[in-house]
Amino acid sequence: MYVILGASGNTGHIVAKTLLARGQKVRVVGRNATHLQPLAAQGAEVFIADVTDAAALAKAFQQANSAYVMIPPNPTSNDPLGYAERAGDAITAAVKNVGVKNVVSLSSIGADKPSGTGPVVGLHNLEQKLNQVKSANVLHLRAGYFMENTLGQAGAIRMMGSTIGPVRPDLKLSMIATRDIGAAAAEALLHPDFHGKSTQELQGQRDIEYIEATAIIGKAIGKPNLGYVHAPDDQIRPAMVQMGMSDNFVGLILEMAGALNSGYMRALEPRTARNTTPTPFETFVAEAFVPAYKQQVAA
Repeated sequence: MYVILGASGNTGHIVAKTLLARGQKVRVVGRNATHLQPLAAQGAEVFIADVTDAAALAKAFQQANSAYVMIPPNPTSNDPLGYAERAGDAITAAVKNVGVKNVVSLSSIGADKPSGTGPVVGLHNLEQKLNQVKSANVLHLRAGYFMENTLGQAGAIRMMGSTIGPVRPDLKLSMIATRDIGAAAAEALLHPDFHGKSTQELQGQRDIEYIEATAIIGKAIGKPNLGYVHAPDDQIRPAMVQMGMSDNFVGLILEMAGALNSGYMRALEPRTARNTTPTPFETFVAEAFVPAYKQQVAA
């Protein structure tokens, strides 16, 4: 039995779909039964639980030999790191109490640092907690910058005629499609050759600067002269709050951008075939960004 947390999210649903396609017994865990119905239709067992509820997670993990664990983002929380701590405690307690043998956790590049990396601090702490569970083999997948993070630029282009952000325009980011993270996690669960506690970076198909990413987007949406504006934090903050994020969450995002800009938060592994994933940014833009942009324009 495989248990998948965050099963309706970007990475979790890929993990679940991949395992189901391989004929495996899968229990999907989430807060919203409706969002899990597509996976139920494919044969998954549905379990409703909040990721901060240790008792509920312990029930969800019953009979599980392996699990995919992650802390779903909570951008509206006024205490996002406190939420991450509660989730990390609950996940770890459930893994330990049930005796789950193999665990793949969604982490991030930068999770080697104990502070100064915004929301990634919560993932550092999750890694540390799971590493204390002596009975479990744990693989932490330290993923790069999600390509999906660029989807918010669709609205910026419509409103301002450019992409905009707090990240340096010349900073090379290891951008990764979340579907590639899900595929890597599923493969690790199906073929658990990890023992003890280990980490593996997932660096995307190649490193991309925001200038190049903007040029790729511009070409795809028919705006070949599209530019990127590197904006100061005091200009970014109100725009992100207006998008529905809490002020505290935005503060963490801006701290993370600063850590990326300074090089404090960066990939530690040299790029190899093992940590390089297949989806190019051009493919992501064609399949995900262009439809999102057209939806913005239509609205």
